[in-house]
Amino acid sequence: MNESGYTPKNLKFGDEGREKLIQGITTIAKAVKSTLGPAGQTVLIESPHHTHGITVTKDGVTVAKAIELLDPVENLAVRMMREAADRTATSAGDGTSTAIVLTEALVLEGVRLINKTNKTETLRELVALTNEVVGSLRANSRPVSEENIVDIATISANNDPVIGGVIADVYNKVGKDGLVTVDKSHTSETHSEFTVGIKVDRGYSSPMFINNQVKDECILDEVDILVSDAEISNILTLEKILTPAIKEGKRLLIIAPCSANVLNTIAANVVKKGLKICVVQPPNFGYKQHELMQDIAISVDATYFSEKTGDDLSVIQLSDLGHAKRFIASADKTIILKDDGVNDDKIKERVEQLIEARENADKKIDKEFISTRIASLTGGVGVIYVGGKTDLEQKELYDRVDDAVCAVKSALEEGVLPGGGTALYREVANMNSKRKTPALAILTHALVSPMFQIWENAGVLSDLTIKSMTKFSTEYNFGYNVKTEEFGDMYEMGVIDPLKVTKNALQNAVSVAVTILSTDAIITQARVYE
Repeated sequence: MNESGYTPKNLKFGDEGREKLIQGITTIAKAVKSTLGPAGQTVLIESPHHTHGITVTKDGVTVAKAIELLDPVENLAVRMMREAADRTATSAGDGTSTAIVLTEALVLEGVRLINKTNKTETLRELVALTNEVVGSLRANSRPVSEENIVDIATISANNDPVIGGVIADVYNKVGKDGLVTVDKSHTSETHSEFTVGIKVDRGYSSPMFINNQVKDECILDEVDILVSDAEISNILTLEKILTPAIKEGKRLLIIAPCSANVLNTIAANVVKKGLKICVVQPPNFGYKQHELMQDIAISVDATYFSEKTGDDLSVIQLSDLGHAKRFIASADKTIILKDDGVNDDKIKERVEQLIEARENADKKIDKEFISTRIASLTGGVGVIYVGGKTDLEQKELYDRVDDAVCAVKSALEEGVLPGGGTALYREVANMNSKRKTPALAILTHALVSPMFQIWENAGVLSDLTIKSMTKFSTEYNFGYNVKTEEFGDMYEMGVIDPLKVTKNALQNAVSVAVTILSTDAIITQARVYE
């Protein structure tokens, strides 16, 4: 901003502005599309925020996020391409490279075929044709089998069968509504853990509660559970449940914030008198804590005492306590194994509400939080711990595993399609009967681009053409397996893609391409480079 109080701007119009946008598009696309497919290459990124300042990755969205160009107009194109990748990653968790390949193809062909007289009509038709393609993809998708899970995980993990096996094993345990998360291992080994029951990300409040010295855990069977977010500042508040619990030898889990005096009093009685009690702090903070505590209360059939709704904990009765088969509390987490058949109707109703809320959520972090809640209610949580001999190896593997986990999740939600770009290519044949228009030409050009890019990355594009595909078969599932270098049924060869990933990559690419193609004036802040 200058002394006069205004910020000068640079303006680009018509072809001059579009040429700059295209230059930015081709720059980011060249970097990202080299990662596509089983023969995709890794990208080395200078990363000042990462250990040793280096990141090595095959993850398209990681590459896209790292790119910033000096020219402001070119950088606007990069930011818009990144948006297509980010939207795809947020909604489907994978397919970012495909989204960028599609966007580049749409824009380059659009610039060649669209003129001012047909622009609006052509772009409107392009969106309509895309919706038809998405409908056809849905119609041709298949539900996921256990064998498919291994294939999807292996392909998304850069054709690593070991990682694919680990991911498939966890997903087969947690089920469709279960949750699988990825974390970094403290060792060089990659392994997984599976939890049946409700996982609370808080451990025992005092090591005095430990009753299993070998594992440093507090384990109690047939336990009554108090659920409250109101702080217990006086031990007499719990008199109505502690007195009968002590007399009858009941085991008690208290999930509530406790003052230091109350916590010390309970811990001292556990040690000196052998009481079977454990205190765990409520998980998370703010509104998330309130929702998680409600989930816990429903799962164990407890009355939830919340200060947010003005509940008075002093009126609590034994009947307000929930019950569980067992709970296991370590230093940083608590697992509650709930009773079978308890509150099933309420749990089912809550899960249905959460599934709808997840569909309506816009941010990836909100979707993940809701998925965690659904998994806890349905009783399946898996964690894959990614190891590596170096930080660089661990980071690169972490990105691949995270992509593969998201891909499997998307496949379980909406089914699978033949992979390797085959499904999008087959849609071209379905559109050949339509009247030839610029919009049709733009879309058909883009639909074959992911398949061609996968072939190019494998070094076989010069040998293979569309004629090669139709020469052997016109079946929808028939395609070319780059890894084995043979044609065949993509399902039988285990080369498959989640419908959700393919669909979202196309829709997001078209959305960004339409925005770029409809642009005629570009305004950027004036920059002075010394």
